[in-house]
Amino acid sequence: MPNTKARVLIVDDDTNLLESMRRQFSARHEVLTAQSGPEALELMASSPPFKVVISDFKMAGMDGIHFLSRTAELYPDTVRILLTGFANLENAVQAVNQGFIYRFLSKPCSPETLDQALADALRQHGLVEAQRENYSLKRFKTLLEGIVLGFSALVEARDPYLAGHQTRVTALSLAMARELGFGPDDMDILRIAALLHDIGKVYVPADFLNRPGILRDEEFSVIKMHPEVGYDILKNLGEDWPVATIIRQHHERMDGSGYPQGLAGDDIDKGARVIAVADVVDAMCSHRPYRPSLGIDVALAEIEKGRGVLYDSRAADSCLRLFREKGFQFPLAVGNF
Repeated sequence: MPNTKARVLIVDDDTNLLESMRRQFSARHEVLTAQSGPEALELMASSPPFKVVISDFKMAGMDGIHFLSRTAELYPDTVRILLTGFANLENAVQAVNQGFIYRFLSKPCSPETLDQALADALRQHGLVEAQRENYSLKRFKTLLEGIVLGFSALVEARDPYLAGHQTRVTALSLAMARELGFGPDDMDILRIAALLHDIGKVYVPADFLNRPGILRDEEFSVIKMHPEVGYDILKNLGEDWPVATIIRQHHERMDGSGYPQGLAGDDIDKGARVIAVADVVDAMCSHRPYRPSLGIDVALAEIEKGRGVLYDSRAADSCLRLFREKGFQFPLAVGNF
């Protein structure tokens, strides 16, 4: 089993004190010791990171403040505690300003005080890690947002009749999902899937997408491959983010008459069932090379007619309610959802 003990480094030139503190903490933590600042820095450079470093102040060659200031530069997440038998205000101020010390303890220090200081330092390290992870997550989400919108724009750039389609489908899908009580994680997944639901159309020749006449069967078969292509592009996102699965299934129908897999009922992901309805509504309301817009009334009539047969009943009802009772309107600009 992996070692789950917190790694703690104790630095002091008093070997008796080192051994005493090692015995005190080693039952609950992984404790390493060093007898000088340079030795400690060498140990830190050649081993996994320490969560807490406890250092004496007065040591030959490199004092504790100098050592902990170097530690702060090299390992900023490591929480630093300074022990000193020379407790005065000047030392304390210097320790805080130069070593970014979390806690300043005076010798002699009782085992209980040391225990409490180490426990507090470990909690502080947990907060530092959580803040760093939260910052990294925010940066990742910002990066992901840019990538998703970029891919969405790429798909729509190949077909002027698709301009804004994925944005409108996303807005309606999210509004429906809120009506249906989707949780925050499911909403995030649905949003990305809706924005990229037609990404597989990058495989389809632009001539097929923009042709005003009726497509031949073999040409339509190529277009019908776009959910599968979209799945192949995004399938490596992982099971925790079933974006690819939703994209693959957004043309499936409740009675099994859809494509590409002919799935039916609950075998279709709930996010795909939502996008299926939103996709049909926007497609029917939009101009296409082969026909003008059919209008929202005709689109809603189609959803009502196919409710429970082609389209999930709850998804269909949420869509109808949004337009007929709550005044939902498609956004005019990208990102208004």
